[in-house]
Amino acid sequence: MRVHIIGTGLLGASLGLALSEKGHQVTLEDASPTAQQLAADLGAGRVLAQADADASASAGSAADPDIVVVATPPDVAARVIASALETYPDATVTDVASVKTRLLESVTALVTHAQLDRYIGCHPMAGREKSGAIAAQSDLFTARPWVICSDADTPSDRLGEVIAMAEDTGASVLHLDPRIHDAAVAKVSHVPQVVASLVASQLRHAPLEEIALAGQGLRDVTRIAASDPGLWTQILSGNAEEVRSVLVDLRSELDEVIGALELGPGSTGLLAKAIALGNEGHDRIPGKHGQPPTTYAVVTILVPDTPGTLARLFKDIGDLGVNVEDFRMDHASGRKLGMVDVSVVPAIQQELEIGLLSKGWQIPESAIEKEGTA
Repeated sequence: MRVHIIGTGLLGASLGLALSEKGHQVTLEDASPTAQQLAADLGAGRVLAQADADASASAGSAADPDIVVVATPPDVAARVIASALETYPDATVTDVASVKTRLLESVTALVTHAQLDRYIGCHPMAGREKSGAIAAQSDLFTARPWVICSDADTPSDRLGEVIAMAEDTGASVLHLDPRIHDAAVAKVSHVPQVVASLVASQLRHAPLEEIALAGQGLRDVTRIAASDPGLWTQILSGNAEEVRSVLVDLRSELDEVIGALELGPGSTGLLAKAIALGNEGHDRIPGKHGQPPTTYAVVTILVPDTPGTLARLFKDIGDLGVNVEDFRMDHASGRKLGMVDVSVVPAIQQELEIGLLSKGWQIPESAIEKEGTA
């Protein structure tokens, strides 16, 4: 497949890397010559102008793309999509913008009905807190949802091309109405970004001795607070109605918690309810690979902060025949010591603990010890 990518930031360059690895012919275009050359140097594809020059030098011609993917910032995406539909009259044009309803309305106002039939809105639900081609990864889309917003009028052959391209990145294709998509991403992506940024904002003037107490909980909540302000301003503005609706509901529940912290009658019940409702919501988050939520047993191992320690730990776990479902690591304050939480299927928790203890690892509080003191 011949794929032309316009915009060589994180998503555009990652898509180029993924498709190039699958053998597709990828060309790149960006308003920034430096950005497009960097993406090309990293292996995401060939710069369009160079591809044309190479074709001319060999007495051939650079073939028009089968698919054009617009991976530009959201505030210029509609104009670039319209231009691509005009420039490449035989190509299917798609995009990777995280807001779909307003973008579709803008594109519809700029193009003809026949051109609109060649446009299919997409949103791969993948990203990082880092930006630019330098942060690109060929496996960025692997096992991630790739939303396609087609309708009954979408030609089946063009839809098939987009589906094939998405699946070749390792993504899992989902079909959603644009408005349902925007309501969903407001809850699972856009509001979490706002909340993470607001929590991190409270640290701006905190004394260093207070911030030194930070644990993994704070790091988990604020990880995405390092995101690009310019990009997120565009995303939030593009989905303002849906994001505002969720934030209003959140504000209502936050006001209840603030009121309960005055410790008047019934306050402890309100606080417990807030945490319990959070438990309910958390339990609905899909498990790994998009599977239904699964409860795992967690084994905590103390590890010294020395070269090769983690590699040895995971080798020992592998030698025991245990599959790690998930893991996280926290660092002790003031000591070169870490705590690795390894999530495993509950049925093999004790087997893992016994095996690790026999190999000399420290487990601060194991299920074996709990059973022995019961």
